[in-house]
Amino acid sequence: MSRRLLALALLAGTALPAAAQDKLGNDVTIYAGYRFGGDLTDVATQDKWEASEAGSFALALGLGVDAWRQYQLFFSRYRGALQPGGFLTPVTQIGLSITYLHFGGTYFFEPTGSGPYVAGGLGLTNFDPSEPGFGSETRFSMSIAAGYQLPLSPRFALRLEGRGYATLVNSGSSFLCSGGCVVQIQGDTFAQGEVLAGLAVRF
Repeated sequence: MSRRLLALALLAGTALPAAAQDKLGNDVTIYAGYRFGGDLTDVATQDKWEASEAGSFALALGLGVDAWRQYQLFFSRYRGALQPGGFLTPVTQIGLSITYLHFGGTYFFEPTGSGPYVAGGLGLTNFDPSEPGFGSETRFSMSIAAGYQLPLSPRFALRLEGRGYATLVNSGSSFLCSGGCVVQIQGDTFAQGEVLAGLAVRF
């Protein structure tokens, strides 16, 4: 009987950490970031309008698949502007908020969920100009990321991440123009980069 109890205790001892790890396979990460890159073309002059660099914030929900992988829902937003790339124009800049919403996944190179990882996703980009005469647009986009996760405790971890975005604008005429635009812009692909630092909370 004592041998059976010992065997059951050992079995429970090995099963509990695995169950706890499965329970902690989900997380929410809140990021502060910095967004850069991206340009569109002036229809009249063929000069570039460049997206300003600015701070951003992001939120990621990870749902564990196994010890290495997660499904991920990723949201990132920044508020910047389109600025003329060194040419004269009656409009000095176009205030612009850009939001990404992607569904994808994360792969950790260590089963503990620490150390380096890669991530990616597919979804939508929303361009929301603040100037009169311009209208918001939503386009298909994708992202790819590489990062490092440093555990702080069983439930908290620090994440450092770099992420790149590519949005298929595919506009041969005016883009963001809802009528009466002083400036008309167009583009095919809009690319941006972002560096992020975040706190992940596991549950």
